Amino acid sequence: MNKEWEKWTSEQKKEFQRIFIEWYEKEKRNLPWRYNQDPYRIWISEIMLQQTRVDTVIDYFYRFMEWFPTIESLANAPEEKLLKAWEGLGYYSRVRNIQTAAKQIMTEYGGEMPRTPEEISKLKGIGPYTTGAISSIAFGLPEPAIDGNVMRVVSRLFCIEEDIAKASSRKTFDEAMRSIIDENHPGEFNQALMDLGSAICTPTSPLCEECPIQAFCLAKQEGKQPQYPVKTKKEKPKDIYYICAAIQNEAGAYYFEERHTQKLLAKMWTFPMLEVTKETYHLLKEEWAQSYEPDLFAESLVAEEEGHILPFAFSDELIWQKRHLGEVTHLFSHLKWHVLLFYGRIPAHSENVLSETKNARWLNPNGFNDVAFPKVQVKLLEQLEKNRNNSNPF
Repeated sequence: MNKEWEKWTSEQKKEFQRIFIEWYEKEKRNLPWRYNQDPYRIWISEIMLQQTRVDTVIDYFYRFMEWFPTIESLANAPEEKLLKAWEGLGYYSRVRNIQTAAKQIMTEYGGEMPRTPEEISKLKGIGPYTTGAISSIAFGLPEPAIDGNVMRVVSRLFCIEEDIAKASSRKTFDEAMRSIIDENHPGEFNQALMDLGSAICTPTSPLCEECPIQAFCLAKQEGKQPQYPVKTKKEKPKDIYYICAAIQNEAGAYYFEERHTQKLLAKMWTFPMLEVTKETYHLLKEEWAQSYEPDLFAESLVAEEEGHILPFAFSDELIWQKRHLGEVTHLFSHLKWHVLLFYGRIPAHSENVLSETKNARWLNPNGFNDVAFPKVQVKLLEQLEKNRNNSNPF
């Protein structure tokens, strides 16, 4: 492998750094976590920004800082409030790891963020990228912060052939970054790369004529920008099928269950969900597609020949709307959920069938804001509301 960065002279590196930092100081994004060098704010923002767009993160960041202004308040926060603050951002293990790390900081570092890369990297949920970001931006240490944006820029800068989808390639990018990073302004340098990758050196159709470092870019010189970065395609997410029940009692409350601690979205609250086969899912989707009678509710579920039997354990205690309310899909990194939504009423004489427990509760709509819902549940609520407002009344 040709290490093109080794061919740069010290004068080239200094000129590159000067041009790049000057561009950053003029063009840098106005972001709330950049107002100061507080390592706590930098840490939280960088974890939020993983797998999430900047414009989405901003409001979440403001709320998180308002609810948990210090590491101590974060360490002592009730988990449900913590999950509520993160609701909609997804990848909930991130916020659980944040709290674990906050507790580490309280017990092992006297409530102060550790100041060396070695110590920072020992905190729960903090990998090489976040270690580099905190070290360079908060403490001025010449540590690379290598994420997807940075690898794209650097791969084009030096025509690096390493596959960025492979963990083993990180060593190459780390070596290249340590060779060119501005040791006097490491935080600004790392953030300049982030901004450049976000706005100019984009995955497709990079704006090379607007790039401040185009004169140094080997891919630009050779007209090979589309060839970099080298990246193998991800495997297609696995399809998972659920049916879901929006169950309402006579008081207008809905029934929710807490996800098991060993499942995806652990300890989050959703309508009851039942995983089914693809065949069962599509069969129910077809059978419950339309109500062909004026009365949208089945009087009973005995008439099996009509196809209006659902495989929930509590089905025969409810009165179901005789059509489904549509489906929602939700994409995780490795899974794609397909969720078919049904609406049912529970008669007063049957309410004990679905009683409240530690892991199940009835919630009135005005109490939804007090509970942490995953994004898929938010979509289900939107689907429910959409159907309630159409021309087919409950």
